[in-house]
Amino acid sequence: MEFSTQTSASLHQIKTAALAVGVFADGVLSSAADIIDNASNGAIREVLKSEFPAKPNTHLVLRKLPGVAAARVILIGLGKQQAYSAKTHSGAEQTFANYCVQARLAEGVSALASIECTGTTLRGRAQACAIAAGQALYRYDETLGKRDRDSQPKLKKIAVHVERSQASQAQQGLAAGRAIANGMQLSRKLGDLPGNVCTPTYLGSTAKQLAREFKNLSARVLNTKQIEALKMGSFLSVAKGSSQPPAFIEIKYTPAGARAAKGAPIVLVGKGITFDAGGISIKPAANMDEMKYDMCGAASVLGTLRAVAELGISQPVIGLIPACENLPSGQANKPGDVVTSMSGQTIEILNTDAEGRLVLCDALTYAERFKPAAVIDIATLTGACVVALGHVNTGLFSPDDELAEGLLKAGRAANDTAWRMPLDDAYQEQLRSNFADMANIGGPPAGSVTAACFLSRFTGKYRWAHLDIAGTAWRSGKDKGASGRPVPLLVQFLMDQA
Repeated sequence: MEFSTQTSASLHQIKTAALAVGVFADGVLSSAADIIDNASNGAIREVLKSEFPAKPNTHLVLRKLPGVAAARVILIGLGKQQAYSAKTHSGAEQTFANYCVQARLAEGVSALASIECTGTTLRGRAQACAIAAGQALYRYDETLGKRDRDSQPKLKKIAVHVERSQASQAQQGLAAGRAIANGMQLSRKLGDLPGNVCTPTYLGSTAKQLAREFKNLSARVLNTKQIEALKMGSFLSVAKGSSQPPAFIEIKYTPAGARAAKGAPIVLVGKGITFDAGGISIKPAANMDEMKYDMCGAASVLGTLRAVAELGISQPVIGLIPACENLPSGQANKPGDVVTSMSGQTIEILNTDAEGRLVLCDALTYAERFKPAAVIDIATLTGACVVALGHVNTGLFSPDDELAEGLLKAGRAANDTAWRMPLDDAYQEQLRSNFADMANIGGPPAGSVTAACFLSRFTGKYRWAHLDIAGTAWRSGKDKGASGRPVPLLVQFLMDQA
């Protein structure tokens, strides 16, 4: 996909298959729409009166307007002007990109980024344009028996129309958006692959492939014996229920420049349960196929590292992924078993379906060796988080106010929002066990909070945040598929730190 800026002052003279201009629900035209309206003798205002209410995420196609060189002018609804925000703008860009793909166009020009709105900058608006195009272009066909070449998108070029003085900012935003979109596409593909293809070994191979593709990345994958040598007893207890061997993946981004390379890294830890049947505490059969998405934390780490490598930011980043399956077998964990984590703390397993925290805790202990600036774990951890926040916000837990605010700010800027949840010490009591240092569940009340409290017991030596993406990592129903979240949030956060 090619992105560029279009700085021609004569918007109506731009020759393109589709030109997107924004209009507000209260009859106000954006400056770009006003230019096209004047050139076409009031065609846009006439349409607004009769047939287009300009609600957000809607569009209307006007063809062959007099005085306008574009083959199509796409009116993009922006809603009420006083409510126009970064989120609305992102939706507007997505609406245009989706139209270009559905209409099987090869190129288009968007004038939407030139419209100022609260909560974002020109660079951020251009970034949203590139992300939208990447999302519109994503197609899953990896396991289809016959790929329909005619159904593949034809869109190859998107240009953003801005003033000449704004071109540099817009180009920076487009570059960032393209990298984020590429990372999201990788994350989505890994999530959408079936569990018999995307195994722990496959995730390890993907990390190594990224290291071959980008010289600023390196990767290594630890096997069972190496994991045993590290005494990751909690992680291995989950893995032993499956015939698929576990993999502990370490992927490292090293920025150019000696000073930058020596900086304290930010460590991302992604839950990599490539299929979660629940173990002995087996899940209900309905919708269990969606448990292939239980590795979306791992997928987001790989997608983020890919985006960071493409951008070449100055912040060192390390990704850690404990990957395995959680299946019932004669070797699997049993309720009541006690295991010893890498930290030496013992854990009573009351529910084998609370396995994500069992693999993450050893990875969080392993992260100590890097003396990190911060550690962020990403996991489809609890159904309780879906109950609390639905499918809109990712759950954010952290005892560090500055780190939490940085992640919240990045989420707002990238239109990949999170909501901070409590982490009070009073919840820790629910994890009390008579037979181990802690239990792996705290009962039904505040399930997402007690899961985060469990993880917090392994993070005392660094700044830490936990992202519960159980409600945001994928969609169900007829549009079933991975979302690519929270790659935009994570990349934005890392760019902010750099």
